[in-house]
Amino acid sequence: MKLHGDLPEKIPLFPLPGALLLPRARLPLQIFEPRYLAMLDETLKTQHRLIGMIQPRPGPEGQPRLAAIGCAGRVTGFSETEDGRYMITLTGVSRFRLKREISGFAPYLSGEVGWSDFGRDLGPAEHDAGFARKPFLRLLRRYFEAEQLSTDWDSLKEAEDELLINSLAMLCPFEPEDKQALLEAPSLETRRETLATLMEYALRGGGEEVVQ
Repeated sequence: MKLHGDLPEKIPLFPLPGALLLPRARLPLQIFEPRYLAMLDETLKTQHRLIGMIQPRPGPEGQPRLAAIGCAGRVTGFSETEDGRYMITLTGVSRFRLKREISGFAPYLSGEVGWSDFGRDLGPAEHDAGFARKPFLRLLRRYFEAEQLSTDWDSLKEAEDELLINSLAMLCPFEPEDKQALLEAPSLETRRETLATLMEYALRGGGEEVVQ
């Protein structure tokens, strides 16, 4: 098993509202801003090929600040379009705690980060022993209908616990602060419970009575 000591203390940061990456999950991104094109060029020259996804938050007097916790992903897919954009895939490696922002000559932000709070992220896939899949999928179906979302329900029924829960956490159109809560969940069980609560809240907001 890889150790957090193998990961760098400094990584480039990609602040993107509402974008959630989780360990062992994959996040497709389209890169076109010059500063992030420069970030990607530099990242691909490194051995670790890590980019830290992190949520920007409104700070005092409207000044943006970054969330305390993000997730680093390794560039595992890369292609360039004819008009100069990059289509990349990040595969989640580990969450991190942002110690301080580093700004220098580069046009993009970097951060000094710590990995030690997230020891399980580098281990095997998590399982959710208390996961009652059928009632969860019933709730999910009502939520998808309310949000006019579609999916392959047969695939969801067969998906492993972690893949199912983390994929939904990343894909569902929740607010950035809700995405942050899903990221910071200490276990897969807690993430699943948070996900269910967010879906129930959205359904109540739409006037539907939620019955498990």
